[in-house]
Amino acid sequence: MPDYDAIIVGAGHNGLVTANYLARSGLKVLVLERRPFVGGACITEELFPDFRVSSCSYICYMLQDQVIEDLELRDHGFEVHQLEPYRFHPFPDGKYLLGWHDEKQTAEEVRRISPSDAKRYPEYVAFWEQAADILKRYFLKEPPTIAQIAADVRGTSDERVFERMLTGNTKELTEEYFESPEVRASFTDAQDAGDVRAPGSIMAIAYFKTAMLTDERNFGIPYGGMGGITQAMARSAEAYGVEIRTGVEIERISVTNGRAHGVVLTDSEEIASNVIVSNADPKRTFLRLVDPSHLEASFIDRIERLKNGVTYLKFHCALKELPDFSQHLGPDFDPQYLAQAKICPSVDYHEQSWSDAQRGDPSRSPVMSIQIPSVCDESLTPSGQHVMSVWVLYAPPQLREGSWDEANKRVGEHLIDTINGYAPNFSDAIIDWKLFTPPDLEERVYLTNGSIRHTDITVDQMLSQRFSHGASGYSTPIEGLYLCGAGTHPGGEVTGAPGHNAAQAILRLESN
Repeated sequence: MPDYDAIIVGAGHNGLVTANYLARSGLKVLVLERRPFVGGACITEELFPDFRVSSCSYICYMLQDQVIEDLELRDHGFEVHQLEPYRFHPFPDGKYLLGWHDEKQTAEEVRRISPSDAKRYPEYVAFWEQAADILKRYFLKEPPTIAQIAADVRGTSDERVFERMLTGNTKELTEEYFESPEVRASFTDAQDAGDVRAPGSIMAIAYFKTAMLTDERNFGIPYGGMGGITQAMARSAEAYGVEIRTGVEIERISVTNGRAHGVVLTDSEEIASNVIVSNADPKRTFLRLVDPSHLEASFIDRIERLKNGVTYLKFHCALKELPDFSQHLGPDFDPQYLAQAKICPSVDYHEQSWSDAQRGDPSRSPVMSIQIPSVCDESLTPSGQHVMSVWVLYAPPQLREGSWDEANKRVGEHLIDTINGYAPNFSDAIIDWKLFTPPDLEERVYLTNGSIRHTDITVDQMLSQRFSHGASGYSTPIEGLYLCGAGTHPGGEVTGAPGHNAAQAILRLESN
């Protein structure tokens, strides 16, 4: 008899969500995690003595409200510091924009820079809310085809918006609504699409804009960092009987006659199970954990061709004092304004960052999402001191010349110099710093290419075109083997949606 009804490979947040739902349906579940703690990329680590940081993911903004409620996460310690404002965007000349959850309040911020843009801002927000809602409807469902969505929206006001999502680009969209270079810079984005001129980049950004539809209680910086989310998930799972083992690594998934039936650990221990669920990315799952003799060559080729080449940097530092943005906010600014900040002075600057990475070079114009969670959560640092984390767009997985190890110090110092241009005391305030490059992220969290979203979230890798096989978007060519991670629908970020959907597919398919 098998030892368990289901084994989850990896205790990242989607693995814990899947385990939770399966256990609540009466299954005996084991979660196996290589690292000595749960969380995967959704963790809090003490990278510097007495300073704790969210080392990979860094904000709770897309975690599904239903997952929070179903798993009773608030009963297990989940809570967020809500951000108001949610973003501060400084410019080199001393101008700045604040983003507030209240639309009218943000419009007033825009008015300081451009009265005409403030008039168009409500229309811009309405477009993104409509685009985001079109995708959000399918988040907790099996992945639909583009044709299915097109049929669903036909004859409604969503039809025109959906067409533009598929074909339009974010640069043209912001130019349509805004005139000010600063306002355009503040609202232009591309994420995994990379090129702001890329057709379909609106569709890719609409995925992230679903955060606009998140309950505000669930949008912010989690107490205790991002690890607060996965710790709550682990406690919830264990309350329903899930067994979690950390510090154990899986050598391979056992397959006989086309069916997965267990795992073999690196210490040669074998554990049997009716179902294996991999929270690893598709490439790691099928190219490293499964013997290729169990897969058709055409399937292996398909997995190898999955795109995961849009990668990023993560910079962390311990600070003895806050960066001084008084040239923008005045001498007595509220430290809460620095919870999140964006560095991107122009659309051209964003395009330069992407073109550098495409060439295989570190970015000369790094687009930065800065977070200082210690202005909200004093438990992360010694009294009066702070931590900063920076998500940096873009970075090639491998450099055209030299290695990331060789470039690490130089690139980190360039990031520091760039921030110094806005907060002159920044370099002097640093106690210590670390830069995680794509190879660092791959080594630490086993993300192929260091791709935090497993595969790029682009229009050709969304919905049913994300990993999908056979009877569902979560089953695989090997019977009894499923995927539940960010490489499946709907995609990456800390959403819990892939884990939720995978569990529903498993319960449906394995009961037949």
